[in-house]
Amino acid sequence: MDGRFLPAGDTALVVEFGDEIDRTLSERVLRLSEQIRSAAVAGVTETVPTFRSLMVHYDPLATTGAQLADDIRALVGSAGSRARRRRLWRLLACYAPACAPDLAAIAERTGLRAADVIERHARTRFHVYMIGFVPGYPYMGDLPAELRLARRADPRTRVPAGSIGIASSLTAVYPIESPGGWHLIGATPVRLFDPSWEHPSLLAPGDAVRFEPISLDEYESIRAAVAAGRYTVPSEEIEL
Repeated sequence: MDGRFLPAGDTALVVEFGDEIDRTLSERVLRLSEQIRSAAVAGVTETVPTFRSLMVHYDPLATTGAQLADDIRALVGSAGSRARRRRLWRLLACYAPACAPDLAAIAERTGLRAADVIERHARTRFHVYMIGFVPGYPYMGDLPAELRLARRADPRTRVPAGSIGIASSLTAVYPIESPGGWHLIGATPVRLFDPSWEHPSLLAPGDAVRFEPISLDEYESIRAAVAAGRYTVPSEEIEL
């Protein structure tokens, strides 16, 4: 394999495939993560996919970085390719002004009507590249070219949970209240992170996401249903 192996302390190894945000690189990262987990490689405790690399955590009492690199090379060399099965999630999104404080500015900067900005964002099937920044925060691509903007020059100190942001070629949802410098295009009433769940993050690297526009009244109603535990996010298994 042509990936670079980089030590990350004495309990992790990084396998790096490139230096850009690219679907092909992401597929290589995700495929290797699945291969390592499926093969139950000795000593591996966790794999963490990123845009262009995979961090492999290991137990230093069970293996070494050098041995793990050899095991991964052997695994990749002997593994055939197969279709991946992932989930397509349908996240409700409210693009009303109360939920989208930057929508008018986005429309002005892109030369589009607000309705066109919404239509282009909602029609895109996004790919979850990685989870990071804060727990459950999904970095998703790829935005239509006409919606790509640099991050805000003045980051907000508090972005409400559920806010949907865009920056560069990506979109994301803030799962908890946090600082943020992305342009806020809408909000979802859906909860993306809960430490009480078996899998605390709703989304996982490799998943697909579509946003379905809803009204402000629907947003408030569904947010109440989510808080009461009466809402299940619709999803389906797809083959990639």
